[in-house]
Amino acid sequence: MSTDDNLASAREVLRLEAKAILDLAERLEEPFSRAVEMVIDATGDEKKGRVIVTGMGKAGIIGQKISATLASTGTPSWSIHPADAPHGDLGRITPDDIVLALSKSGETTEISRMLSQVRRFGARVVSITCQADSTLGRYSDVCINLGDVPEACPLGLAPSTSTTVMLAIGDALALTVLKRRGFTRDQFAAFHPGGSLGKALIKVEEVMRTGEANVTVPPDATVREAIAAITTIPLKVRAGAACVADSGGRLVGFFTDGDLRRSLQQFGGDLLSMPISKVMTKNPTTIKVGSLAADAARILEARKFDELPVVEADGRLAGLIDVQDLLQLGFM
Repeated sequence: MSTDDNLASAREVLRLEAKAILDLAERLEEPFSRAVEMVIDATGDEKKGRVIVTGMGKAGIIGQKISATLASTGTPSWSIHPADAPHGDLGRITPDDIVLALSKSGETTEISRMLSQVRRFGARVVSITCQADSTLGRYSDVCINLGDVPEACPLGLAPSTSTTVMLAIGDALALTVLKRRGFTRDQFAAFHPGGSLGKALIKVEEVMRTGEANVTVPPDATVREAIAAITTIPLKVRAGAACVADSGGRLVGFFTDGDLRRSLQQFGGDLLSMPISKVMTKNPTTIKVGSLAADAARILEARKFDELPVVEADGRLAGLIDVQDLLQLGFM
């Protein structure tokens, strides 16, 4: 086949699968909403339920992804292979759970056998199928009917369009539940502490230096006292700067190595006995608590700073961001 033929074939597959999703969006009805409410009711605050996702073959693989999306967005979930269910995995299902079963035909033998047992436990069933009048559809408390979904496979056999639509409706379910539950960015970050997703949502208060690692002196401290305070900090946590805060804890200035060098050129030997308020940087660049660490990294990089004070909304000093910490975490 030529390049044009290959591209034409690929584009046809994409068009067919995209059309199936858009058609489903227009046909989506009340059973989907009931499924959302069932999941929220079973897995909300102080509830013990989980969403147990199951499916055979390609549908089972799609189910694993749906389960992972639910779990990562605040809905407790795991997947069970229907062939393993009668060999002990039924013990993972409780009456508080929702079983989300995926099957294009709704007549998958392993699914039917599993669900006959599940109903005896008292767990509720939500199905995703193309046949609402199938065994699976009839067993279900709620059936999300995908309708007629012709496969994009040229032979009309390999699961393609049907699994794409299952994945899309699973995402729609998980993300609608997320929205209804009021799931926040902070909660999302808690479930994604590793990788680029977690890093993107880390707040400055999670990486800033506090306590003795954030040297703070009053405005009437001498330059000598400020340098001594910095020097007494262990080298591995020592920053090359001191925050200057008033008696109420409000940041009024910042004194860095750069300030020290510039002041030495101007005042010479008299510098050490001068109050730091005379040589500190007044109205320094800061970042507020609640900001992203990635934003702090951008400020440091753009301004060529090594340190950045972190302040509360009312201006009180909260901590110090040091460029070395952000480098170690991979922000820069």
